[in-house]
Amino acid sequence: MATATKNETYAVVEVGGNQHRVSEGDFILVDRIADKEGAKIALKPLMLRGKDVVLDAKGLEKVKVEATILGHERGEKIRVFKFKPKRGYKRTQGHRQELTRLEVTKITGGTSAPAKKPAAEKSAAAEKKPAASKPAAKKPAAAKPAAKKPAAAKPAAKKSEE
Repeated sequence: MATATKNETYAVVEVGGNQHRVSEGDFILVDRIADKEGAKIALKPLMLRGKDVVLDAKGLEKVKVEATILGHERGEKIRVFKFKPKRGYKRTQGHRQELTRLEVTKITGGTSAPAKKPAAEKSAAAEKKPAASKPAAKKPAAAKPAAKKPAAAKPAAKKSEE
């Protein structure tokens, strides 16, 4: 049984909707990737553990996990059997998953948070800020169109007597 050393660096990456724990030199099988054999790809890191643990989005932007495609394979065949008793219904179907074998070549990044600014720089930056300006005056609301008045009733036409 292998024991992990304290300085071992590993990353948790997402490939094809699945998460894998990888170290440099590891081989993993993932769902088929469209690139050709020998191509180098970047994997999306979700976590890095080295000297420090990196979980936040800003820290993970600096982390790079590179892998090389070693080859495309097919998984083990499985048999799917459907059966309904007393009806004479039996169906057998096979399935082999399309896979890609990757070798993790490099894990870089994971530096700790940037150094904090000294107090002198903070105060200088605060002095450079312009004074808070007054909020812009609100424009008067546009006048609403007048409501239509009901049409006046026309007087009935008088009948003329002849």
